[in-house]
Amino acid sequence: MKKRTFVSTLLAVALVGMAGISPAQAQQAAVAGRDYVEIKPAQPADVPGKIEIVEFFSYGCIHCSDFHPIVSKWAMKLPADVVFKRVPVSFGRAQWRNLSKLYYSAEALGELGKLDNAAFAAIHQKGVKLYDDGTIAEFAAQQGVDARKFADAYGSFGVQSKVQRADQMTNAYKVQGTPSIAVDGKYMVLSEGIGGWDDYLARVDRVIAKARGERRK
Repeated sequence: MKKRTFVSTLLAVALVGMAGISPAQAQQAAVAGRDYVEIKPAQPADVPGKIEIVEFFSYGCIHCSDFHPIVSKWAMKLPADVVFKRVPVSFGRAQWRNLSKLYYSAEALGELGKLDNAAFAAIHQKGVKLYDDGTIAEFAAQQGVDARKFADAYGSFGVQSKVQRADQMTNAYKVQGTPSIAVDGKYMVLSEGIGGWDDYLARVDRVIAKARGERRK
């Protein structure tokens, strides 16, 4: 191995530790129109000082179901300067809005561990029409969630407000489909032409590196 190549590889490996990306990806820069488009106007982050990653998704989306285990594993390895959050979208559909309420109810109760994966599986593997209030309440109880507590959360002002805020964010970020990932309120990562979900997340990594570099200037 030539010295220059060896040094480049060491730098790439160092970047891997910082950003959780492969050596090959670390040597690439994010390209507008290929990896991302700008979000105009840029949106404020909820966590100051952190690079905020937002995944827009719905339990009703089969692609989100496929993506969920992959992005969850990826998110667990993000560096300390990056924060990951999920926003359920409805796109104006009453059924998907109820699924957004399901997500925020589970989050409020600390029961995402019981309901998150199970909701995807119920809809896309078992064919459960998990869209109306009664079916959702029954589903939550079947997963071992206290029925009274779930009903209180599901109908609460706090959950309703979060669903409304999620719809506002979907519009502000100009989300066109799911799953979609936004970086730092500035960039929407493109999925066109990807070779798979790992390729998509490699694009996200490159855009994170771009956002990090801009913060250091």
